[in-house]
Amino acid sequence: MAQEQIRPFVVSHPVGRVVGGREEVRDDEWGDVESVIRLDAESFGPEALAGLDAFSHLEVVYHFDRVRPDAVETGARHPRGNTEWPLVGIFAQRGKNRPNRLGLSRCVLVRTDGLDIHVRGLDAVDGTPVLDVKPYMAEFAPQGPTTQPAWADEIMRHYY
Repeated sequence: MAQEQIRPFVVSHPVGRVVGGREEVRDDEWGDVESVIRLDAESFGPEALAGLDAFSHLEVVYHFDRVRPDAVETGARHPRGNTEWPLVGIFAQRGKNRPNRLGLSRCVLVRTDGLDIHVRGLDAVDGTPVLDVKPYMAEFAPQGPTTQPAWADEIMRHYY
């Protein structure tokens, strides 16, 4: 079977933006940060959120819009520039300087109000474009045991 050609681009439009929370980009201590995902009123009505409040957590896909295109990493690097951690490829870490500058985060759903989704622990700053919001379902968690290297345990120790 012939390999399918990769299309040169994908068009994606934000469904909303992050409002509030942190204004500056920095790592760690996101667990208590409260913010709002405000849906685009021209594209959505409150019915888009019907039933969402029955879930405790969300998965949010967003765009790292503050990462300059020339700062994108495509090879290997030391996570957070720490040379005590191993040199690993960009796809073996969750840094913001990713090829498509996409972020994925799980956060606590506090409540919904009209087009506003109030959350805690979303690691995206004020103004960040949100590309999608999904309810977290336990069945989408990894099936079976998970493993990760020691440096990942260390880097995440104070993240939330």
